[in-house]
Amino acid sequence: MKYIKLLIKIILISISTLGICVIIYFLAARGLSNITVNEIQEEPQEFTMYLTTNGMHTDFVFPVKSDLIDWSKELKFEHTKEQRRNFAYIALGWGDKGFFLDVEDWDNVKPGIAINAVFGLGTTAIHSTYLSNIELDENTREVKLSKQQYQILIDYIVSSFKRDTDNNIINIKTDKAYGLNDSFYEGEGKYSFLYTCNTWANSGLKKAKMKACLWTPFQEGIFRKYNL
Repeated sequence: MKYIKLLIKIILISISTLGICVIIYFLAARGLSNITVNEIQEEPQEFTMYLTTNGMHTDFVFPVKSDLIDWSKELKFEHTKEQRRNFAYIALGWGDKGFFLDVEDWDNVKPGIAINAVFGLGTTAIHSTYLSNIELDENTREVKLSKQQYQILIDYIVSSFKRDTDNNIINIKTDKAYGLNDSFYEGEGKYSFLYTCNTWANSGLKKAKMKACLWTPFQEGIFRKYNL
């Protein structure tokens, strides 16, 4: 009986500690995401890009071709199911590889995938989607930026792709694409509850000296910085 009481006590303490940690996490996420860095933009904002979200995940959206980069040179149209070429934009997002490839429904996430993602035990990937057009709405924001900011953001994203020994981006061969015009690539870095897909996007904005959250694991903080 003595050991049973001790076990119950340990379980209750563990549950309470976990609950407190979760509360602190969400409070920190809310508080730090409300703090804006790089709020004042002094350079000429001559370029346009977009931020999009599906409610959970943030993507950067760029013209496929610009004076600074042609994304299709490495993220080839041939990597998509349809292999169509006449697209105007490309959406790019980083995240946990297991979630990208093996989670079809957020209501049916396998425990192993969730644990790997939360604690940084898995690998990462970049998801690219070719788009014909952009429509501004509550899930899509237009963002103006300078040429220097644009180049820094491009360099940040390019550095997030894992490369093979020949310095080529590694396309993930899979039949689990979300549509006809998207593909996956091996990514650099580790996903965790402290560094999520949205933290990655926010870190890119910070590095480019664009408006961003001090820290955020969620997309809401980023989108509060860029109103419609």
